[in-house]
Amino acid sequence: MSGWAKLAIIAGAGDLPVRLAAHCAGAGKQFYVARIAGMADPALEAHPGAAFGLGEMGARFTALKAAGCDAVTFAGLVRRPDFRTLKLDGRAALMLPKVLAAARQGDDALMRAILDEFEREGFAIVGPEAAFGGLLAPKGVLGAVTPDDAARSDIARAAAIAAALGALDVGQGAVVCDGFCLALEAAEGTDAMLARVAALPEAVRGTPTARRGVLVKRAKPIQDRRIDLPTIGLATLEAAAAAGLSGIAVEAGGALIVDRDAMVMRADGLGMFVTGFDPADVSA
Repeated sequence: MSGWAKLAIIAGAGDLPVRLAAHCAGAGKQFYVARIAGMADPALEAHPGAAFGLGEMGARFTALKAAGCDAVTFAGLVRRPDFRTLKLDGRAALMLPKVLAAARQGDDALMRAILDEFEREGFAIVGPEAAFGGLLAPKGVLGAVTPDDAARSDIARAAAIAAALGALDVGQGAVVCDGFCLALEAAEGTDAMLARVAALPEAVRGTPTARRGVLVKRAKPIQDRRIDLPTIGLATLEAAAAAGLSGIAVEAGGALIVDRDAMVMRADGLGMFVTGFDPADVSA
């Protein structure tokens, strides 16, 4: 880790914050976990840090400074709150007009507004991959299974759809089977989207015994790549497998893969591919 002395992990839901904290602990790096109350995995309580509500911005800033943090990274899913009922401290109340205006423009605009406040408080913003090398998806097939011609065509189609979706600050993923778009990712998240695909008639999708279709995730063209990069892991793979998909493709250098070795091993066992694509190499 370079360029900062102590990292604050703003931890939402999911496995990424847990893996990131464990990596920092194992590597002997200085870190502090600012858990988001009601969202972060309880396993994070074993690490130095504290829990804060979404609206406790003043308390969060004060604690990070007292802990000696000079950089922050955002990891894990953060569900958008009901701003009408969110409990705010004084610092958060000052932010509210700007945050509400940004929220109406989309999640990326909302995150940019929040990042601005952290930077105003003197914190450097870094991506999780800057603290945990090896998280970024590489280009090419990661396991023993390679996409066939039909899958490659579906990857190109889904990549184009996801790019158009992301340009509107809506989502980062799409599922395509035989050129037919089965689902788009929005507020429900990837796992819920894949559950919807699994509920579709088998005539339009693959099955665990006859796999067809792909999940593609890529960064939004408009987003700040220090935060909210698409993330996949074992749970994503299992959900894709249950939906009968043949594999998962993510943007090389623009997506994070959590627990890569275990995910690839499981994908090989399921007969599924995991691959990283260069946006310049795919076209619908």
